[in-house]
Amino acid sequence: MALPPRLWFVNRFFHPDRSATSQLVSDLAFHLAARGWKVSALTSQGLYDGPGELPARETIAGVDIHRVVRARFGRRALAGRAVDYALFYAGFARALTRLAAPGDIVLAKTDPPLLSAALAPAARRAGAKLVNWLQDLYPEVALGLGVTALAPFAPALRAARDASLRAARFNVTISPGMRARLVARGLDAARIRGIENWCDDAAVRPLARADNPLARDWGLGGRFVVGYSGNLGRAHDYATLVAAADLTRGEDMLFLVIGGGARIAPMRAEIARRGLGDRFRFLPYQDAALLPHSLTAPDAHWLSLAPAMEGLILPSKIYGVAAAGRPMLAIADPQGEIATPVSYTHLRAHETVLDLVCRLLL
Repeated sequence: MALPPRLWFVNRFFHPDRSATSQLVSDLAFHLAARGWKVSALTSQGLYDGPGELPARETIAGVDIHRVVRARFGRRALAGRAVDYALFYAGFARALTRLAAPGDIVLAKTDPPLLSAALAPAARRAGAKLVNWLQDLYPEVALGLGVTALAPFAPALRAARDASLRAARFNVTISPGMRARLVARGLDAARIRGIENWCDDAAVRPLARADNPLARDWGLGGRFVVGYSGNLGRAHDYATLVAAADLTRGEDMLFLVIGGGARIAPMRAEIARRGLGDRFRFLPYQDAALLPHSLTAPDAHWLSLAPAMEGLILPSKIYGVAAAGRPMLAIADPQGEIATPVSYTHLRAHETVLDLVCRLLL
């Protein structure tokens, strides 16, 4: 079978950015490029966790990267974030209309939220086939997190999103709960594919603390370490863990938080208020190459998901923690999807995506 003209991955962040969506889309893009596919990425010039501006054009490992827009206001204020999102929507849509060719396949993620609504018309104008790779469902996520300013606009936003999903050749969901929500919204179940997220479980494998050079460099010693890796956002609870640290003051334990997010600052403030500073250590995001060691440095990992977020998002960190062979302490709905067994496979997810892309060519 002949290869398609080109695959376009569209996401706010791409390699070398270290955010979760960037790692997933970059990993898949590089995998397909290594298989001989023509792959391009449409992304921004910024980084999730820091300042700096990346080059507008770059080719890495066979992937042609177009960085077409950058944030102006950042993530702190809702109004500024809305302006930035509008810039992303317009920049990505213009670039896709200009660069994509008839028959190309556009794989659009959901960062920024509702990206599919901006890209569906652009893909249609270019004659490209649209696949939406849904990591979350907006505006439901925002409403569930208490962003009441969006409530008057929610019906229109849902209608625009649903229209873009109906215009797509396929929609990929990351959990059964998300698929069920879309079917309940009237989306065609035959055009929905469930593909779990993944990690590189060829690289991330169980490793004893004594054999972990990063654990030695961080001076973790013989303490029992409870870790958190990645984004600590508004959908995640930290109060339960801080309370647990308070109740176990007599135990030789360390709570290690690696990453960033909106809840880091209030978590640190609560830790200081309770006088628990010696029990916690905060580290920035680590390079993806260090994941085999950063994920195996803790003895156990904690993760959380607000019950209102069930079926809307699913923390991708569960795959890396599982590959590292570490137990997970979940602050979540005991009947929710974090508690449901998942396959945690790397190659299977890649090949499932590849099979879906091939079906588009038939």
